[in-house]
Amino acid sequence: PPHLHFQIVVDLLGESGNFPGVALPSQREVWKSLCPDPNVVLGIPESRLDSAERTKQEILLFRKTHIGRNLSISYDTPLKIVKGEGQYLFSEDGQVYVDGVNNVSHVGHCHPEVVAAGQRQMAVLNTNTRYLHDNIIVYAQQLLDTFPDPLSVCFFVCTGSEANELAFRLARTYTNRRDIISLDGSYHGNTNLLIDVSPYKHDGPGGKGAPIGVETVLMPDGYRGPHKGNGYETAVAYARYVKNASDVLAHKGSGVAAFICESILGCGGQVVLPQNYMQAAFEHVRAAGGVCIADEVQVGFGRPGTHFWAFETQGCIPDIVTVGKPMGNGHPMAAVVTTPEIADTFANGMEYFNTFGGNPVSCAIGKAVLDVIETEGLQENSKKVGDQLLNGFRRLMERFPLIGAVRGLGLFIGVELVKNRDTLDPAPGHASYIVNRMRDHGFLMSTDGPLHNVLKLKPPLVFSEQNADDLLVALEKVLQEDCLQVKRT
Repeated sequence: PPHLHFQIVVDLLGESGNFPGVALPSQREVWKSLCPDPNVVLGIPESRLDSAERTKQEILLFRKTHIGRNLSISYDTPLKIVKGEGQYLFSEDGQVYVDGVNNVSHVGHCHPEVVAAGQRQMAVLNTNTRYLHDNIIVYAQQLLDTFPDPLSVCFFVCTGSEANELAFRLARTYTNRRDIISLDGSYHGNTNLLIDVSPYKHDGPGGKGAPIGVETVLMPDGYRGPHKGNGYETAVAYARYVKNASDVLAHKGSGVAAFICESILGCGGQVVLPQNYMQAAFEHVRAAGGVCIADEVQVGFGRPGTHFWAFETQGCIPDIVTVGKPMGNGHPMAAVVTTPEIADTFANGMEYFNTFGGNPVSCAIGKAVLDVIETEGLQENSKKVGDQLLNGFRRLMERFPLIGAVRGLGLFIGVELVKNRDTLDPAPGHASYIVNRMRDHGFLMSTDGPLHNVLKLKPPLVFSEQNADDLLVALEKVLQEDCLQVKRT
């Protein structure tokens, strides 16, 4: 409709009749100095204009004082995000960012069908699972249809940490043992037990190392580890460390109860496992009487592109699978999926109850997520756009020696940065700089890995071919900056 723009200008800068009416958020302070608030003339009280929302500085001060200080904040200059839509996030000043890291908003931020499903059910009923309701069995069946036999029993929880904690309870009950094997650099959650089995935490700052009964095995990294490559021989070499750990636990502990492994390593540096590594490792664990847990909390639900679950790319079927993060597209829900045999052993008289796990609202939301993945072809999109990005990163690798390795499956991608390709000297400072510069170009990325030198990319599965092209163009520009140049070896 017709409307009026009223603007006060203190310096026309030689312009006449065509003075800019809009500006980039980064130029906000400059333009405010040239164009005072016209409400000063109109006499509208300031209280009518300002919302009750706090400034970034106020939020930072409150967080520093009243919220645990070990809760980190992204980027050198923090972002205040006020809206999400699809693969985009919007800051307080209206700047749009392409989201390359929020793998929780799996089918896109605030997907209308997922939001509507939650709203509809929330307006009718939300209660615990001690009452009968259609949603839990409808959703459970749809979820189980994505798994191979004999994985056919669900336990619903709220977070990935709860899922992994329950998985260990199942394993310990089934085997009547307590000891656990995990991978170096792995992270499985924030409970006491999960910190104990997560070297990414207990071997990092503030950690106290692995407790008795937890054996850590070498991460199967075919780039930086002692066994190079991604083939089956490399997998067999790394799987021997799992056998050795099983033997150690048999002699000095109760024997191995469980081996837990992410199907693609996240905090380990976005590492794709060597061919059939999980299969080879599982054989050693089962021979020792333990059970095998696949942690799919980050990588499942079609993200690998070629398969719905990443463990399927490893030629194996786990005994227990844990899922979470993307399951509810931001709504807190997670699950453990296991075999009838293990589930029956766990039904030993002690009830397992979760107040919110499997409630009608969560199940309605989870079903909507599965429906959207299928109807919008998001697994196929993950494969297509993921391949586009991987190929683009590899082309950049040919030009820029800072890039030491490019790896990934679907839209789960890591770009490892090194100062020297021969010595593999890590480049964490370069990685941090790139992440902050990409944010300046409107792309949100992050770093990961034990050496903090891996650029990670795991966006919502609606990430488009155009988004990929634009990101690669921006990264190419950043990589040309003087401070990122390293010698070609």
